Amino acid sequence: MPDLFEYAMVRVMPRVDRGECVNVGVLLWCQAANYLGSRCLVDRARLVCLDPFVDLDAVAAHLTALRKVCAGGPDAGPAARLSGGERFRWLTAPRSTVVQTSPVHTGFTDDPPAELDRLVELLVAPPGPIVP
Repeated sequence: MPDLFEYAMVRVMPRVDRGECVNVGVLLWCQAANYLGSRCLVDRARLVCLDPFVDLDAVAAHLTALRKVCAGGPDAGPAARLSGGERFRWLTAPRSTVVQTSPVHTGFTDDPPAELDRLVELLVAPPGPIVP
């Protein structure tokens, strides 16, 4: 039987005052599998379209920190020592920063890592033509 999972998109909003964003990753938490994963794909050209002055190095640093907290471990600070569920909640807490997450959504899966890959392809990868 498939397990319940929760996910949120990771977004970059170069100018918070404008509210425009680009999806750059996905966080996925599956309690039953004790799985917390993240994947990011940053399309620099799309970000520069929203703001030609976006600090891409700062964005990369924030995403690296997010991935470290998601993975856990001693080099990622106090938040990385929390349980997987607590880290997911900490990472998905609302923020008014350049890097933020979407509201949390749910689904069911038999394979959390494969589901994470599917969501990245669907929600983050550059869009392709819609096939009927």
